[in-house]
Amino acid sequence: MRYAHTVDTVRKAEGGLMARLPDGALMRRAAAGLAAVCARMLPRTYGARVVLLVGGGDNGGDALYAGALLARRGAAVRAVLAGSRVHQGGLAALRGAGGRTLPAPAGDGVGDSPAAAEIAAADLVVDGLVGIGGRGGLRAPHAALAALAGAAEAPVVAVDLPSGIDPDTGAVEGPAVRADVTVTFGTHKPGLFVDPGAARAGVVECVDIGIGPELPGPCLEVPQSADIAALLPRPTAESDKYRRGVLAMAVGSDRYRGAAVLAVGGALRMGVGMVRYAGTQGAVTEVLHHWPEVVASALDPMDPVGSLPRRVGAWVVGSGRGLHPMAVAELEAVLDSPRPVLADADALTLIGKDPRLLRDRSAPTLITPHAGELARLLPGTEREDIEAHRLDHAARAADEYGCTVLLKGSTTVIAEPGHPAIANPTGSPLLATAGSGDVLSGMVGALLASGLTPREAAMCGAYLHGLAARLAHDGAAVSASDLFDAVPRAVAAVAEH
Repeated sequence: MRYAHTVDTVRKAEGGLMARLPDGALMRRAAAGLAAVCARMLPRTYGARVVLLVGGGDNGGDALYAGALLARRGAAVRAVLAGSRVHQGGLAALRGAGGRTLPAPAGDGVGDSPAAAEIAAADLVVDGLVGIGGRGGLRAPHAALAALAGAAEAPVVAVDLPSGIDPDTGAVEGPAVRADVTVTFGTHKPGLFVDPGAARAGVVECVDIGIGPELPGPCLEVPQSADIAALLPRPTAESDKYRRGVLAMAVGSDRYRGAAVLAVGGALRMGVGMVRYAGTQGAVTEVLHHWPEVVASALDPMDPVGSLPRRVGAWVVGSGRGLHPMAVAELEAVLDSPRPVLADADALTLIGKDPRLLRDRSAPTLITPHAGELARLLPGTEREDIEAHRLDHAARAADEYGCTVLLKGSTTVIAEPGHPAIANPTGSPLLATAGSGDVLSGMVGALLASGLTPREAAMCGAYLHGLAARLAHDGAAVSASDLFDAVPRAVAAVAEH
């Protein structure tokens, strides 16, 4: 598991450690780790052209000290000074090691400036413009330097986080650096794992600077394969279909039969012991055509609630079900069950119209909205606000509704009251296709039925869903149906850990 902490938490931890260390020791630790990563990225250090983009904060000092270490190993280091204040100790160290400095470009002649020429010719660019104290988009001259770094052929290494990214949320509100590698210090920052910031961070490496004992629990967790493998249910000699989980599914309709087929397929490929499907006759026929192993029954039009399955381990409800009165009655009955429930799509729209449906429920509940659906659950909130601050809004919804929230998107995040948030690291634009969310709901529902908690099921399901998309990708587009064969492969790949 990777752990992340907020800026305030990191500063308190650093302050506690710095009080016991000689002046500048913590910065030199960070610089040594940064220099080591930079050296690994160069074919050879001696003679390499390294350009430092140096702002006025501490990460500018980190960059200068790291540049001094590289210069002592023979690199030709140039520092572009972009701040009115520059870390004087770091600057003296760089110059003492043979590094040179030049001013940041100003005015309209950015492209013809000496700084632009150095960046264009560099073998490596180090972004030390703005650190974890920065907020909002970059302004001149930082924005111009970020653009020059983005246009250069050299790889870019960000110091602590790419300049222009909000460290706590990942929001990007203007020009920002796009890094190939981010070297962060002490602990990860949440914005490195949540889009749009995550898309600009590249590969993230965390350098231990000794603040670990000073840190409290994390605000964000990012699972790795071993974490998923440790949670996945494994069949044993004592297993039968009931012990492996019975999942009831009230998804799809005559109009949206595909939603039923996709969600049921996701559950079966995840390895659930039994799916008990209830739907309209047309949807039942379609499900059985694709998945004959399903126990399916058509709802009685005169008593649809009375014909819902009983004796189940968990429920998945909502996708493609509609918004008509029968769907409302069905959702009320499912939410009245003591079993864990995953609510998606149309069920979320109905809950948005009557929040008491969910707020009055005490049994475990997981909702799986995309940003637009979550906006309907949080009145006064726009989709764009949610996309820009995914962690905050997922946590708000979890608190307001007393449930687990899996917020789908380029970075899927999971929030549950009383626990750190989770950011899924396997997200892929390949999943931006109709029906992929239905497959996910089936996968997560299967894990709920097997006995995982909503938070565990959401974490494992999202991770495997993203990994399956990557495994299914053969250079062409990936459809939701393509995920079926890839899900068992994803499970097998994770199980190797």
